[in-house]
Amino acid sequence: MSIFLSSAAFANLSPNPQKKFSKNPPSCYLRISSSSLNCIKVVTQMLQSRFLRIPLSPTTLSPPKPTTTLLSLLSLARKPRSQMSSYATSSESPKLLFRQLFEKESSTYTYLLADVSHPEKPALLVDPVDKTVDRDLSLIKDLGLKLIYAINTHVHADHVTGTGLIKTKSPGVKSIISKASNAKADLFVEAGDTIPFGDLFLEVRATPGHTLGCVTYVTGDGPNQARPRMAFTGDALLIRGCGRTDFQIFTLPNDTLLYPAHDYKGFTVTTVEEEILYNPRLAKDEETFKNIMKDLNLAYPKMIDVAVPANMVCGLQDVAPKAI
Repeated sequence: MSIFLSSAAFANLSPNPQKKFSKNPPSCYLRISSSSLNCIKVVTQMLQSRFLRIPLSPTTLSPPKPTTTLLSLLSLARKPRSQMSSYATSSESPKLLFRQLFEKESSTYTYLLADVSHPEKPALLVDPVDKTVDRDLSLIKDLGLKLIYAINTHVHADHVTGTGLIKTKSPGVKSIISKASNAKADLFVEAGDTIPFGDLFLEVRATPGHTLGCVTYVTGDGPNQARPRMAFTGDALLIRGCGRTDFQIFTLPNDTLLYPAHDYKGFTVTTVEEEILYNPRLAKDEETFKNIMKDLNLAYPKMIDVAVPANMVCGLQDVAPKAI
């Protein structure tokens, strides 16, 4: 398949959708093969709010209807459609408010979820970072939300969790971590538990591997819950990255959106289907997987000697200096 992008379209002009072309399109049209569709992702992002009428080669596709858009053409060109940035800061559910927040030093994602249909607009934070607590609390205030839980997917080794600092600034907030982590918190969860916020809830799945206490939080399954479902995987499964918890995460529906605690390449979200298809570290035998991880030659985490002791006690700030 070939798509011809008019130079007039790039100049924000609308080509005549009724105009017929010969087999050899005019030179002002740029031919892009189907194997090179990824090259125009930037154009897609820049023009996603505009509807472009794009003439197609008459030898490959029939003339488009006047309402044909660049996005609709791209969605036909490749299945499954990548979700890597589609839901970075929003949710399709009218009940669920969702924000993905980023801490650049440790490349950590923090997730804000709230039930905005509930009178109190209860909210929770997943994997908050100490350095961005003020930013997160300011956003929560601006949105008129009531923070009730600060949750960790596991004991982090690359940053100090913000849960302890959040509790000092918002005394009513409860901290949550898995019972298997052996860390301190107000509430402990294990596989099968649910964490309610308003009429919505998170389901807890045990996904040990990165640490023994790793859990994944999944948005609820039910008629009043958000769709598509969302799973916050912590470090157990990254985008095209490591994780040997297939039986817990990959039994979720294929369109489940997966939100990791980190990404180092600028990606924000993936899906169960994409990771099954494209994650190079999965579907390997145990020995191959061990060799892959060994050959990565990862550096000693620069924050581990501070972060782990602090995070074992909910990230209380007076613990960090003792670990240096």
